[in-house]
Amino acid sequence: MMNIILIAPPAAGKGTQAKLISEKYNIPHISTGDLLRDEIKKETTLGLKLKEIMDKGDLIDDATILNLLKKRLSSSDCSNGYILDGYPRNISQAIEYEKLINKLNRDIGKVIYFDIDKTLALKRTISRIVCPDCGTSYNLLVDDLRPKKDGVCDKCGCYLKARDDDNEKVFLNRFETFITKTNSLKDFYQRKGILYIINIDKNKSVNDIFNEIIEVLES
Repeated sequence: MMNIILIAPPAAGKGTQAKLISEKYNIPHISTGDLLRDEIKKETTLGLKLKEIMDKGDLIDDATILNLLKKRLSSSDCSNGYILDGYPRNISQAIEYEKLINKLNRDIGKVIYFDIDKTLALKRTISRIVCPDCGTSYNLLVDDLRPKKDGVCDKCGCYLKARDDDNEKVFLNRFETFITKTNSLKDFYQRKGILYIINIDKNKSVNDIFNEIIEVLES
């Protein structure tokens, strides 16, 4: 069983690596954001309540997210492992998550932290373009992530554009918030001996980073 927690600041390439890990080991990539959106799409009683909360810009309480996560981790496709993305975000959530997996008789697995310099992360952020139709993300700063045809999505042919929130002011706020909140979480997992740090720099390709992750997972 291969259970993985991915922790990374903005623009570190976590989504790209999660997809590669999922494909190689045939395990699901579980994003708490996706869990919330899926529940809203189903228009369940909970989904309608979640939509109302999110439309107001308020945060979803930890207990609700944990219940959704419990349901998802109990699915058959998680029996051989999974990649957890976006949770836990702090020590309180980490403790509750550990209680949950103990009840589910699962191993906590490995925690991989992507360490990226703030300046590089900023450059990546303002170089990112996305497809408004299929959601595929590209980056003009990373050779492996550039579209084959300038300004056009490889998958569906739609014109690409920058996200409104991919600007310096928003990025700096997100980055500093992330670092502040996750420093104690890194220490928490380091004390348990399950934290592995992958350094991200401009000279490493997507494949270079993926190979480092494989070494961690198969060590």
